[in-house]
Amino acid sequence: MDLETLLSFEWGIMMPEFIILGVLTVITLLDLFMPRKQNRKILGWIGFVGILAAIVSLAGLLDKDVTAILYDTFRLDAFAKAFKLILLCGAGFVMLLAISYEPKEGMKEYRGEFFYLFLAALLGAMIMTSSGDLITLYVGLELLSISSYILAGIRKTNLQSNESAMKYVVNGSLSSAITLFGMSYVFGLTGTTNLAEMRNVLMAINDSQQVYLLVIAFLMIFVGLSFKIAAAPYHMWAPDVYQGAPTPVTAFLSVVSKAAGFALIVRIILSIFASAATNGPGSPSILVDMEHYIAFIAAATMIIGNVVALRQKNIKRLFAYSSVAHAGYLLVAVAALSLFMFDSLWFYLVAYLFMNMGAFAIIQVVTEKSDSEDLSHFAGLYKRAPWLAVAMGVLVLSLAGIPGTAGFIGKLNIITGALVREQANYVLVGIMIATTVVSYVYYFRILAQVFFKPAPEGKENERIKIPVTTGIVILICVVASVLFGIFPNLAFDFLQNQFYEFGDFLQ
Repeated sequence: MDLETLLSFEWGIMMPEFIILGVLTVITLLDLFMPRKQNRKILGWIGFVGILAAIVSLAGLLDKDVTAILYDTFRLDAFAKAFKLILLCGAGFVMLLAISYEPKEGMKEYRGEFFYLFLAALLGAMIMTSSGDLITLYVGLELLSISSYILAGIRKTNLQSNESAMKYVVNGSLSSAITLFGMSYVFGLTGTTNLAEMRNVLMAINDSQQVYLLVIAFLMIFVGLSFKIAAAPYHMWAPDVYQGAPTPVTAFLSVVSKAAGFALIVRIILSIFASAATNGPGSPSILVDMEHYIAFIAAATMIIGNVVALRQKNIKRLFAYSSVAHAGYLLVAVAALSLFMFDSLWFYLVAYLFMNMGAFAIIQVVTEKSDSEDLSHFAGLYKRAPWLAVAMGVLVLSLAGIPGTAGFIGKLNIITGALVREQANYVLVGIMIATTVVSYVYYFRILAQVFFKPAPEGKENERIKIPVTTGIVILICVVASVLFGIFPNLAFDFLQNQFYEFGDFLQ
């Protein structure tokens, strides 16, 4: 590739990625040369400013038409822009939580590492959303995954954190290998790694043996990616990792990493398997044929996540199983394969971003104060910190899907999308409604502790100090959860104005 060819590419569409990469490099060098005794929180603020700059850069690209560079390996389309917006906003919240995070054993020795590893994980997630080629998809996936493994175990003197990192590495490596093996089947059948070229080849496939191999490839890719989004029965790593990881990392895994996982699922599954027919051109696609498998995984995820959450006493483990359940709700939208799938997924991920990130911000404040993650330490929170308790109440009600909150609108969109098709999956929708009702039990148990249980002995008059950065996250998340619940058109109008070609990666 000569210099003239390199200069001919429209590099401006990668500006958000370049900003994150540049800030990541600067933070790494500053951490290397700063005196050991100097506070590293300044590096977090530099990272936060870099994320804001990337959001501004992305906003300037919202009106840009679909553009591909580097031989269609990197694409800027409406799908990529929509998911990058979620990733960057979530990353900004996590960075604010990380700046104020102070575990008992301290963060002095490795706070700098935390910030640049986090930005590396964010960069990998952003690359995943814009990839038009299996190679760049996998590179982005591994950049996200490897950085996440280290972040989960970054509390080096904490045995629980070390254990969570080990389990995450083993399960994550296994899932990556399964995904890569499935990708190799598709490459072998098409002779290319480019998603657009794969789609063109698979549209003409009519050999039953090749279709059989594609079904195997679909199963392996979907199973591998199910690990990444913590879908049952591949969720076994989530509770331990969520419990052992630092709270900002747990928030990152539950929101940003999950959003990236769903972006990857939609892009790779629909790009490849939506065009491959089961019995030759003109017949139903493999994706339609495998719809019942996706529905089964969605149902199992919702049931296991909500039922097992009922017995959890550790607040982070409880939210881990809650996260599993929400992955199941999102898979209902994928299984429906309706025209509203993109809108439903995007809105629910936006709602989930605010309600879950705000809840983890409150969890961080309370657990640091009590030095325990037991649910009982939330008892009497209304007496000790009334505004914090009210904020927790709003966010938990949104997670439960109570009317008037963004969570309710998100669930309603998914249910509506699943019912408007010709062959509506009433069983799957019924399971979603039933498991949502089950979730009320453990969500309301949190509210019972916060509002109705007396505070632990000796802590009745204890006041909880909220760091400024954490308070900002909580305030924004509460306001957004209520605002999008009462005025959902604010999000949908923005969606229609900016992302009217949400499925343009299929073009």
